[in-house]
Amino acid sequence: MRTPVLAIVLLVPLLLVPRVAAADGLALAPPVEGASVRAFEDVGRYEKGHRGVDLSADVGVRVRAAAEGRVHFAGSVAGVPTLSIDHGNGWRTTYQPVLASVSRGEAVEQGQVVGSLGAGHCVPRACLHWGLTDGTRYADPMAYLTTPEIRLVPHGTEPVPPPPVLGAATAAGPVGGLPVRGRHTSPFGMRRHPVTGVWKLHDGTDLAAACGTPVVAPSPGTVTRAYFHAAYGWRVFVDHGGGLVTAYNHLPGLEVRPGVVLRAGQRLGVVGNTGLSTGCHLHWMAWQAGRLIDPLTLVT
Repeated sequence: MRTPVLAIVLLVPLLLVPRVAAADGLALAPPVEGASVRAFEDVGRYEKGHRGVDLSADVGVRVRAAAEGRVHFAGSVAGVPTLSIDHGNGWRTTYQPVLASVSRGEAVEQGQVVGSLGAGHCVPRACLHWGLTDGTRYADPMAYLTTPEIRLVPHGTEPVPPPPVLGAATAAGPVGGLPVRGRHTSPFGMRRHPVTGVWKLHDGTDLAAACGTPVVAPSPGTVTRAYFHAAYGWRVFVDHGGGLVTAYNHLPGLEVRPGVVLRAGQRLGVVGNTGLSTGCHLHWMAWQAGRLIDPLTLVT
């Protein structure tokens, strides 16, 4: 008669163990721009497998926080430089091999530079191993991207962005410190995304204007990046020196390429509606020393 009693005693603790919920409400952004070169493998806690996703990137590239939170760990694990960020909901993202530029306990914002990519993963190439864990279970961070690219394409083919419209930048004249003549429709700060419904940081300010309205560089700078992003559409980054970088998003195409030097007031594109957008507008972003800031603070 002891065996059934023992079975019940052993079963009760198992029934009392709470189920680990999914990371509901967690909205992540890619920490680097590279494509996935190895996917997440859901193998459980103790089995051998790939408990994260590898994103292609060059050694030394800046790694950004996938979501706002607080640095949980910044150091070395088994000789590998490692960073993890606690997002306040029981989940944390992990980054390897990353030479952290932030310290344990430091608050970070989504998109903030938190370190640089080290060597040693995806040899002979380089990549970032990006993970998501609650300390017990692992999840696929790609499943929590706020703007995953979802496109139906024939089997065996690769999705491609819409073709850019290339042209020469032309002078358009200053617009009082703003990149476009338009009205402010959504400020920098926390808000509920109008498309995804996720409560997250609105990482720039929106200036509504008719599609085709010229967008200019508010101050001199050099174009460093120009590419298509599923969420931001066609976007252009300008480095103004002194640690200041600005970005111009949802453009209908590209009128400038990396390396182009812009004068203040020189046209770099026009207002569009590409990416995750609900209408013609410019999403204007700014970083100072790698930290996201409200671009309107730059207007004098």
